[in-house]
Order: sequence, then C-alpha cells, then structure tokens
Amino acid sequence: MTALPITELTIRAREIFRLAVEGYLSSGQAVGSKTLAGGGALNLSSASIRSVLHELEMLGLLAAPHTSAGRLPTDAGLRLFVDGIMQVAEPTLEERATIERRLSEPGPVEAALAATSSLLSDLSAGAGVVMVPRRDPRLAQLSLVALSLGRALAVLVGEDGTVENRVVELPAALPSGALEEASNYITARLAGRTLADAARAMRADLAAGKSALDSASRDIVERGLAVWSEDAARRPVLIVRGQANLLDDEALGDIERVRMLLDDLENKQSVTDLLDLAREADATRIFIGSENRLFALSGSSVIASPYRDRDGKVVGVIGVIGPTRLNYARLVPMVDFTAQTLSKMGTLGKFIG
Repeated sequence: MTALPITELTIRAREIFRLAVEGYLSSGQAVGSKTLAGGGALNLSSASIRSVLHELEMLGLLAAPHTSAGRLPTDAGLRLFVDGIMQVAEPTLEERATIERRLSEPGPVEAALAATSSLLSDLSAGAGVVMVPRRDPRLAQLSLVALSLGRALAVLVGEDGTVENRVVELPAALPSGALEEASNYITARLAGRTLADAARAMRADLAAGKSALDSASRDIVERGLAVWSEDAARRPVLIVRGQANLLDDEALGDIERVRMLLDDLENKQSVTDLLDLAREADATRIFIGSENRLFALSGSSVIASPYRDRDGKVVGVIGVIGPTRLNYARLVPMVDFTAQTLSKMGTLGKFIG
C-alpha cells in the first residue's frame, strides 16, 4: 500500500504518528495508546489516540504485531517519517573530534579502511561497512632499494601521489646495477600504465625481443610487478565490522531475523551491489527494510554515503547496517560527516590505490 504524503495527515494524526515512531525507534517495542496518552504530550484520551492509530494502520503507516498490541511503523511509515518528519541531530563537537582523530591515525591502507568501518560500528551500535572499488593505480615511478641479501624494498609512486612499499624477494647472486636497471626500465617504459597494463606491456616487449634488460634485471621487474598485482587482487572491496553489535538484548527475541541479517552480510557481493546505488547520490541515502531486496527478509536498514578523492570524484561508499529501528536522526548526519571527513583526508589516495 502506498502511504499518503505527510501533508495529507491531520495535525493530530501527524503528531501521534511521530510519537509512535519515535517511541518504537527508542525502545524497539510496539507503542500503544496508553503509553502515548501517559506521556502527556497529546492531551488526548486513550480512546481518541487508539482511533487515530487505527486510521494510521489503515493507511499502511503503522501495523500491529498481534491482537491487542501496540503499533509499530511499517517500512512505508518509516520512509514517511524519515523523509517528512524526522529532525536530524548533528554530531556533537566531541563526536566530530573523535571521528576526525580516528580517521587521521597513520597506518597502512587496510588498517585505515578497517578503522573507518569499526568507527561507524562503534558510533551506531550496528555493523559498519566500507566499500572500496577495486582499482589499479597508474604508475609514476617504481624504485627498488636493496635491504639485505636476497631482499629489496619496492617503492611504488602512483600518478595520484600515492606512495606504498612492499618487500620483494631477490634472486641469488644478483649482479651490481641490476636493481637500478630494473627501476629505470619500469619508470621509463611503463609509467602512466596500470599495474596490469604494465605487466602485459613488459611481457610483450620480452616476447618481441624489444627489451634491453638482462635476465637478472628482467627477473626483478617481473617479481616487483607480481607483488603489486597480487596485492591489488587481494585487497578487500568490502570491509564489515561490528556484526556482534546486532546481537543485542532486543535482537535475541527475534534471533531468526538476526541470523538472516548475518547471512546477508556474508554475501559481500550483494552488499556491495546495494551500496553501489549510493555512489551517484548527492547526499546520504537510506534503504529501509523491504525497499531493498537483499535485506527485505531480515527487516534491516542501510544508511550509506559516498566519499570522494582529492579531485572530488566518488571512490567508495561508507555506511551502517542494522535493524529498521536504527536511530536515523542521529546516524544520518553521523554517516554523512564521516564521509565528508574521509573525503578531506590528505592521504585519501591510499584508499583507492
């Protein structure tokens, strides 16, 4: 059933609807007429409130889980509340400082991504997710520096300013000058290409006899490219943290729903496909319950926001996944601020390399 626009509701119905939804989001329980009347905000009898609740149920905005119970919002009701009634609560100065501090901590790429996902989980008491598109950086320079016998440090500089290091195992009895020759070859011949393109171009050169590299330098080049290509292929596209938060006291009363949600989260490709819908959004998007096929059975919601690189291009999506009774008013601006902070990070190139 399609819910009416919020402007179609009377002032009385709108206020009762607001209090019923807020009561549900706060407690996770259906809200009855006696509870609403006892709050003192309506100055109406239980019978009058019960009549309005029935009208809202007929409109498809509220539902009664069982006979003689209170009402809780339907997915359509939650959508109406989020889009037409909810007043967002901007993050406090303390919360903003916490987000900025956590995201600015130094560390490798994987640790930074995991920190963002864990941060969202901590702030929401739900599951935090970070989606990073699998993308190869374009080479600007690759230098090989000897560390010890049989080992070298490969330093990759991307065209976007990304700098990352990996250790490369070297062949035995390496001739002097082989590392420098290999570094010069990669930088001069393969700059401007992705790692995958660089590997193909190098192999084509070797097959056509166009490479002046000796066998030792050729071996080093192949080892260096292999390390980076393997690393890019293994880099996670989706990081999920905080699944345990979904097993709270309220959830234990509906363990089957939670089991389905945890199963959904294991299907990372489907979660990625859903989050990908937020990539083109200008602001934070909210997917509620049956509005998305993936989480329809588990009755879960997703709050997701895109984040950008230093050039303003969308490079990924962050978000929170949890039950439909998420605190939308608090979490929508929280996710949005986290995405903005991530976009402002001076080292954001790390996240897309």
